This record gives sequence, C-alpha cells and structure tokens, in this order.
Amino acid sequence: MTGDERRVLGTGADVRRPASITEDLLQRLVGRVRGSTGNTWKLTEVYTGDVLVELPQSSPEDIEAAFEEAREAQRLWARWPVEKRLEVFDRAHTLLVDNAHTTADLIQAESGKNRRMAIEETCDPPMIISYYLKRAAKLLAPRKHGGPVPFVSSSTEVRVPKGVVGIIAPWNFPFATGLSDAIPALMAGNAVVVKPDNKTALSPLFGISLLEEAGLPKGLFQVVCGEGPDVGPTLIDNADYIMFTGSTATGRVIGERAGRNLIGCCLELGGKNPMIVLDDVDVEEWVESASFGVFGNTGQICMHIERIYLPDSRYDELKAAFVERASTLTMGAAYDFGPELGSLVSPDHKERVASHVEDAVAKGATVLTGGRARPDVGPAFFEPTVLEGVTTDMVCGVTETFGPVVALHRYRTVDEAIHLANDTDYGLNASVWSGDLKRAQAVAARIESGNVNINDALATAYASKGSPSGGVKNSGVGARHGDQGLLKYTDAKNVAVLKKQVMGARPGQDYDAYVKQMLSSLKLMKKLRVR
Repeated sequence: MTGDERRVLGTGADVRRPASITEDLLQRLVGRVRGSTGNTWKLTEVYTGDVLVELPQSSPEDIEAAFEEAREAQRLWARWPVEKRLEVFDRAHTLLVDNAHTTADLIQAESGKNRRMAIEETCDPPMIISYYLKRAAKLLAPRKHGGPVPFVSSSTEVRVPKGVVGIIAPWNFPFATGLSDAIPALMAGNAVVVKPDNKTALSPLFGISLLEEAGLPKGLFQVVCGEGPDVGPTLIDNADYIMFTGSTATGRVIGERAGRNLIGCCLELGGKNPMIVLDDVDVEEWVESASFGVFGNTGQICMHIERIYLPDSRYDELKAAFVERASTLTMGAAYDFGPELGSLVSPDHKERVASHVEDAVAKGATVLTGGRARPDVGPAFFEPTVLEGVTTDMVCGVTETFGPVVALHRYRTVDEAIHLANDTDYGLNASVWSGDLKRAQAVAARIESGNVNINDALATAYASKGSPSGGVKNSGVGARHGDQGLLKYTDAKNVAVLKKQVMGARPGQDYDAYVKQMLSSLKLMKKLRVR
C-alpha cells in the first residue's frame, strides 16, 4: 500500500481541541512554573501547529529559589511518618485514575501521540503508586544486622532521604516520567524539582496539581522550565540526586557534572533495540506485537525496536507479514481511539527521522513501505517505514532514529543473530520470539541488554514494576522500578551499638593470647554461620 492509499483518520485541518483544555486550565498550569524573567516558550498543539499557551522560562535565580523552597518543605515532609506520606499517594491514585481522560487530552495536545498511547501513559503513575504502597514502608524501615561480635554488638541500617531530587524528564512520555520517577522519591521523604521538556510541560503540571489535591504539601514538588543548556547546570548544581531520561550524549554531560558535585544520578539513555525471531515463531502472534514494538508512540519509545532479525528459512514469509501489517496501519490527527499512529513530536524531529531514511536510501537501502513525511495529515507526521538492506555505514544502521522506522535483517544461525543483536554500543531493550520458551530464554541469556522481553516487544518488561529496569553499555546507569527504584533516592546510615567493651585486649591481657583467641573466634563464627 502506498502512502497516498494509507487510511488517514483525521487531519490537523479538521481536528477539534477537547473541551477539557480550556484557557483557564492552561493558565493555571503554567502559573505553577517558576519564571520571573518574562521570557516564554510557545507551547504548540502538535496536530495543528497552533500555539496553546506561552510557557514561562526559568532563570538561574528562579531555579535556586525553587530549590530553597523545596528544601524548606522537605524538612517537614521527611518528619512525617512513612504511613502518613503513603496516605497522600493512596488518595492520589484515585485522582489520577479519575482524571485520566483530561490527562490524555493534554498529552495528545502537547506530544501528538495517538489516543491509545496517551491513555496507556496515564496508567503508569497509578501502577507505580500501587507497587510502592505495598513496598515502601518495608524498604524504608530500619533493618537490624549483626555486629562484629555476636550478642554484644549490632548494626542498624537506617534509610535517610537524599534531600531534593532533580528530575529532567523527556518529551516522549512527559506525564509518566515526570510523575513516576518523582513518586518513589517523594515517598522516601524527598522533595522534587522537575524540569519537563518545554514542548510537553502541561501533563506533568496537571499531574502535580492532582498530587497536591491529594494532600502533597505545597512547595514540595517544584517545576522549572527552559532549554537544557540554560537550566540544566543550575538544576544539577543545586540537587542532591539527579534522575534523567534522554539521549546518551546529554546523559554523559549530566553524569560528568553530577560526578564533579559528588552526587548520585540515574540515567536512562538511548537504545538501538534488536528483536530476534526464531524459526518456530507463530507468525500471527508475532506480527501484531512486533508492529506495536516498532511503531507504538510513532516509534518514540526508548525501548522500541529498530532492528529485526529474521531466520533465513522463513525470511520471505515473515517479511511479507510484517510489511503488510505496517502498510495497513491507520494514522491521523484525532483525539479519539481511531488512528493507530499519531504524529511525531515536532517538525524538527520529523526532519531528523526523514534524514535517516534518506541517508539509508542514498546508500543502497530499500524502502518496503512508507518512507515519507505526510504534511497533508499534520506538520510532523511521518509514515510507518520498513527498510531492507540497511548496513552499518548508514546513520540508521548504528544510531537511534527514534521514529517509526525499522530495518529487517536476515540471519542463518542463532549464533549469528545473537552476534548481530549485540553488535551495538547500546543495551537498553531486546526482544526474542519463539514457540519454545526454553529456547527463547537461552537466547535471552546471551543478549547484552538491561531488559529482554520474550514473546513481547517491550511492554512486559517495563510494566513489571517489581523488577529494576535500566540499560547497560551506553544505554544508562542505574535503574527505575523495583526496590532499587526507591532506595536510590536514600542514603544508608549505619548506626552501630557495642553493649560491652570487648573490642580489643582486656587490660593486662597478653596480646599474643588475645590474637589467638580472636583468630579462633573467627573460625568458630564461620562454622556456626554467625554474622
């Protein structure tokens, strides 16, 4: 199917903004941003290019003031019992779910994604809340350990909040990352200063308003806005910990500055994520999930698939099925559940995606479907695109495209497929498909990636909130989710108690005798497994 024949469900010229996005709501939201300079950013509706609101931009002085107010609020918040803090999030869960459609309207307006992805994004903070409501009290409770001398000494691990956490959130999932990364930090007793992307600040601002409606103290969750180079250094220099989601290049800069400041950071960075399809796969089950794994959120998911490796014995069959599904995906500008694909986030990003495809074609790759921008649909629409013949001398062969573009590759042996999948500087996500779970698990064990999905593309790993999710190699440092996703926002204080002065030779005791006694005690403690 050609681009002109692709079914389009709504264009920017026809779209009507949801009634929930009123001028009063927009002004109340941007009024939460620390911005005293008078400088603003024209935040646009992606489907149309129309300006939604002027977003205040924060100066270094605004950022410092945000941290000062956050620190004052944090001192009181940290004194609240954990159970009292969790009650706020119990109420917030209800408000977030009840306001999901308004949140989705804002997400769609500012990011251009389709309705399915917007609604699914609204589910992430409630899922995070549900998980940590069950785990936070246990994780934050003091843990008693044995001391160096059994019975007369002990050590207690006490969890202390970092202080004020700086979060730099991306534009592709502004609500999910803006809130979900902040929630465990707040539960642990911290304050948060978040910098959303200028293009997508509305949904996190709305989410913060719901948290405050649930009882989060005013001033505890601050928002600053601006371009990264303008506000990033001041934010990092005032924070006690940094959480960043974005490109590997920017992550290196943030990690270096955090290191100079001797503060910790968690960085979820880029990926060039592979999918290995084994020769016993069920094509009907595979093709639908693979299509979402590539084209979900118009390819703007950190964990989305950009490389698919198909077995030589079934290459033509699997290629035909995948290309057919990609060519029938509906796209459009609409605030309903009609289109399967929405827009890219901006015309600038559309040009980046287009340049990757043009470079590949110029160097010999073949476009099997798609490959074009669609200005007739909206300012930043690009067709779902499947390429063949992509090599490592092409930009999209080695660099993250972050759009609705995938390359199909042929392999002869499983060892070759694993080698090709691992032949990258990245290691964020991977996918393995097989009718034999043991066989798939054996392949998964050999893939160099922080996340591996078996018989799914990406959602199963990311939605498993009990397990840490992060990248290896150039895809990041640290992880979100799981116990680690909360404990990283705390410091461990070791409170040790000695009940009797037995740490050393007794007055008048021969030291040789003391050493003999000490060494014998070490052997006995090992034998008795005393610690």
